[in-house]
Amino acid sequence: MYVRHLALTDFRSWPRVELELAPGRTVFVGPNGFGKTNLVEALWYSATLGSHRVATDAPLIRAGADRAVVSTIVVNDGRELAVDLDISSGRANKARLNRSPVRSAREILGVLRAVLFAPEDLALVRGDPGERRRYLDELATTRRPRIAGVRADYDKVVRQRTALLKTAAGARFRGDRGALETLDVWDGHLAAHGAQLVAARVDLVNQLAPEVEKAYQLLAPGSRPAGIRYRSGVEAVEAEAAAGACDAEVFEVALLDALSRRRDAELERGVCLVGPHRDDVELRLGDQIAKGFASHGESWSMALALRLAAYELLRTEGDPVLLLDDVFAELDSARRRALAQVADSAEQVLVTAAVAEDIPADWHDARRIDICMRDGDDGRISEVQP
Repeated sequence: MYVRHLALTDFRSWPRVELELAPGRTVFVGPNGFGKTNLVEALWYSATLGSHRVATDAPLIRAGADRAVVSTIVVNDGRELAVDLDISSGRANKARLNRSPVRSAREILGVLRAVLFAPEDLALVRGDPGERRRYLDELATTRRPRIAGVRADYDKVVRQRTALLKTAAGARFRGDRGALETLDVWDGHLAAHGAQLVAARVDLVNQLAPEVEKAYQLLAPGSRPAGIRYRSGVEAVEAEAAAGACDAEVFEVALLDALSRRRDAELERGVCLVGPHRDDVELRLGDQIAKGFASHGESWSMALALRLAAYELLRTEGDPVLLLDDVFAELDSARRRALAQVADSAEQVLVTAAVAEDIPADWHDARRIDICMRDGDDGRISEVQP
């Protein structure tokens, strides 16, 4: 799989840019702030419908514009698919596949499959649980696009149920059974959708675990072994996950039971205290949890191991596009070599670098695209070198 064409309109700093791309290694070189990362971010957005830098779409739209457009042509096994994404702040995004509108932007998921390495990856180890949940959910969606619908349905249920919890406490005080019966219905919805999401995550963790261990050993030979584990606030869910089980029906029963037992606490606080939106992925080095105990180098190795493991899983179903956003500058020579070794086997690698010295020395065949300032405006394509 590779991206043959990328076009942006009013995306970040780019009023308009078009690039013809090819298999192999392409390096975008330019000082920080000139727009090179925006190119990689646009491709990641096309692959996941999310940014690796911001949580909302508004910053993706160029100042003064009302929408941004990301257009790609992806080649997979000789077949070309064109994807156009209209990104609007405050409104549902629109998408076209081969120029035909689709009902939901989620329908384009899976057309472009990619793995991204970026400086922000350090948050996978040092950040809050939401970063690790997002890593799992994005990878699960890339492998099985239907998971995007499960995530959307679950998020909607959590919002609706949270709103109901805020009003149901007063209803219980007044003896109003209607609101509490409605809450029972939403408990069922949360358990059903939540169980599907948990099952997808646990299945993914089971497959990732050996790949993470292997990748970490590649990056840090002789170091403590790396491990990952799914953690849930619901004891029965965690026990099933630890045993390697990923039965959605079992998880649904466990979630319903936990919701029943935590009902009073939820009414008192007005928030959903049970469900996969509160789960985490525990990262371990030897007998210690990586967060808070791993050194800077160990944290980087763990973050890279998570991405390399994702890449290995996706490769079983065809090579994903490898996106390396200014990551070589963050790594020591050993980790650079390990990552470059993986990149050597990819069908397409797109790399950003602030200076040419950040590019591996033996990448003589890499196509280089320079980005510079022109007439005082934002970054522009200056020249293409073979």
